[in-house]
Amino acid sequence: MRKSILTLSVAAALSTPMLVAAQSAPAPAPSSPVTGNMALVSEYRFRGIDQTFGEPALQGGFDYAHSSGIYLGNWNSNVGALFNGANLEMDFYGGWKKSFGDFGVDVGAIYYYYPGSNPDVDNTELYIGGNWKTLSLKYFHVVDDYFSTPNTKDSNYLDLTFTYDFGRGFGLVAHYGIFKFKNRTDGDYNDWKLGVTYDLGGWILGAAYIDTDANGDCGVPQFWCLLNGNGPDRKDAGRSTVVLSVNKTF
Repeated sequence: MRKSILTLSVAAALSTPMLVAAQSAPAPAPSSPVTGNMALVSEYRFRGIDQTFGEPALQGGFDYAHSSGIYLGNWNSNVGALFNGANLEMDFYGGWKKSFGDFGVDVGAIYYYYPGSNPDVDNTELYIGGNWKTLSLKYFHVVDDYFSTPNTKDSNYLDLTFTYDFGRGFGLVAHYGIFKFKNRTDGDYNDWKLGVTYDLGGWILGAAYIDTDANGDCGVPQFWCLLNGNGPDRKDAGRSTVVLSVNKTF
């Protein structure tokens, strides 16, 4: 039985790659077409859902951005031993992003891969988004079973994010997300985030409160009960938490 899939696979990937990092403080425009990034977070959350059973995660990747707006990237993170034996997540993505004054558009695709998972766990999504100044809205559409959960093609996620620069290195980020789980009545949920950041000489320090309505007592909705491998320990994958982070782009 796919225990990790039936109870947890939808918990795939918070920080996610840089393309989803509209949930972090805005970064200055890179001077090189290739940039790298690394981060240490106290807990890995993706769309509000726990990925590491409350443990820290080390994350990093790189991005290539062409002047035409075309970009490619890879991002990686350790995950809990919950994805059918995998303990690493690798994301590969590409798309086109362009700004027109205060407005911008972003279209592309992202593939989530978990090497070592058996049976295989993966996920592919197409996305389209737009932004006005520091307010962004992005829609993700699943083109196959969502993280290998059977019969969940066409699941989708809507991400609304707002950032604000207070000056002197301080910033604010607010996020609200809506997830629709195709052909499951126990998987739909909303998540939200409110955080602050501080730029300390190029190192971005962050603290964010994250919560969802997918939490409970590991009874309802059972889908969001996070199992610690094959052990007896369990946690609500969508429980509220505060995530501390430090990240650097270079």
